[in-house]
Amino acid sequence: MTANLSETLTLLLIEDDDGDAFLVEELLKQAVAPPKIFRARSLEEAKSKLSADIQCVLVDLSLPDASHLEALEEVLALAPHTAVLVLTGLRDVHVGVSAVQSGAQDYLVKQDIDARLLARSIRYAMERKRADLAHVRLVQAELTAKENARLESALLPGPLLRTRAIEHLTRYLPGSGGTLAGDFFDTVQTPDGAVHVVVGDVCGHGPDEAALGVALRIAWRSLVLAGQTGDTLLRTLDLLLRAERKAPEIFTTLCTATISPDLSHARMRVVGHPPPVLVRDGVIEVVDGTPSGPPLGIFPDAEWTMIDVPLGQEWTMMLYTDGLIEAAAGEREELLGVEGLVDLVRRQGGVDLDRLITHVGTLSDDLAVVLLRRRSS
Repeated sequence: MTANLSETLTLLLIEDDDGDAFLVEELLKQAVAPPKIFRARSLEEAKSKLSADIQCVLVDLSLPDASHLEALEEVLALAPHTAVLVLTGLRDVHVGVSAVQSGAQDYLVKQDIDARLLARSIRYAMERKRADLAHVRLVQAELTAKENARLESALLPGPLLRTRAIEHLTRYLPGSGGTLAGDFFDTVQTPDGAVHVVVGDVCGHGPDEAALGVALRIAWRSLVLAGQTGDTLLRTLDLLLRAERKAPEIFTTLCTATISPDLSHARMRVVGHPPPVLVRDGVIEVVDGTPSGPPLGIFPDAEWTMIDVPLGQEWTMMLYTDGLIEAAAGEREELLGVEGLVDLVRRQGGVDLDRLITHVGTLSDDLAVVLLRRRSS
């Protein structure tokens, strides 16, 4: 688009003076492609003529129902995504500067207007508006990225482990949509030497679910550090979920394990969640008796059975969210499933997280994994 407006535009002229309006219209007729001009004599009339087709608004600062910057502010509120060019009959540069500072893209003094200056000002106003909107989108994207980074940091905490007898590995990967979701995990060792671990999954995707996952993880850590590791912990998390969720259909699955101080056995509660994978003395299997109860947020009087799992002297435990078993694996891209996961671990001769994730296929959901392995003494 040149300064002569070689591209047909749609403009709205808000001007109550017929002479001034005639002047603007005549000057714009000299463009290579004269614009389509709608005229309003007041702000009230402009409201009915503003539409998505309007590409630039030319507004006089003296109108019958608004004056000076009040008129401009009204126009900016009515057309937040449209370029605004102020027309003033006042030979006061401060008025124009104030208009630009208030949000207009440019200003013109009526007595100084000619065809070329008017066309150029319209073009520049539109380009500045595009730049302003692009900057706003960039800032919003940066803010969103920072919020996601803070959420990810809260979702992916560092473990509170004192013992070196356990190897601790975690992985978190977004699904195919790349959207932060409600998968979460945490590991805490209490003063008695017991090691507590949780992996959970808030159903759904997006910042609300991610924030809920953060709240549940922090609540879990706080309760564990306060000595609550049984049904009281789960009932408290259930109450928190019901209080914080945005919709009544939101539920959460999770798996918790408390490993004894001597690291020889674990107490688990598998709350509507996929069963952990265990490797004990070279035998690869999943925890029996799962799930031990329904997900959180469904039944107000739910109960969860504690599963006692002997571990022995040499073991590996993998807790994960369903993104791992719902991955599309193989040439047919069928869901991996629990049995497929166990078969894959057996073929690999043990749990190697990175090899495992590489071979499971395309993720359709977020994936969170915690692996605990007792180190050889």
